[in-house]
Amino acid sequence: MKRQRLTREQSKDQTRQRLLDAAQAIFMKKGFVAASVEDIAGAAGYTRGAFYSNFRSKNELFLELLRRDHETMQAGLHAIFEDATSREEMEERVLRYYSNLHRENKCFLLWVEAKLLAVRDGRFRIRFNAFLHEKLEQLSAYIREFSTRVGTPLLLPAETLAMGLMGLCDGVQFFYTVDPQNVPSEMAETVLAGFFARVVFGRDA
Repeated sequence: MKRQRLTREQSKDQTRQRLLDAAQAIFMKKGFVAASVEDIAGAAGYTRGAFYSNFRSKNELFLELLRRDHETMQAGLHAIFEDATSREEMEERVLRYYSNLHRENKCFLLWVEAKLLAVRDGRFRIRFNAFLHEKLEQLSAYIREFSTRVGTPLLLPAETLAMGLMGLCDGVQFFYTVDPQNVPSEMAETVLAGFFARVVFGRDA
């Protein structure tokens, strides 16, 4: 069978995705600062020129990686609300999503790198903070929608819960990543389930 020739746009998109995939692997292994443009281009099978044809800088590529991961996470959250479901099923979907997050979030170290870079690089901080606020706003909207659909009043403002949830998930994943023997998956799930049961779902136990 004759191989279908890619259009110019498809070829450019393929190059871009390969550069992103290569950068993700290298950042996870070496860290953002230690990784060079040459490292990324070479791992993807391209030249330095190909890198700069797609990204103005390593920082820009990094932000694109974070956005790609964020969109994947948003798709998972959106799936919770796709069908009209009972309160019990809605709660089960939420718990399943967040209980597995510490195991499935393979880009966690990218977010750690991004926070460190934001502290040290003022220009990156501006763009990263704008992105972080966008994440908080979207998560707040999901929390409000969840509250409306299941009929449970929020014990705290949605924005407060969103920040608390993000901080909790980051903290749990950090412990699970660096000390899995003392913080096994079961313990991480218990912490997250307890937060949702009491603070979000409004249960007494």
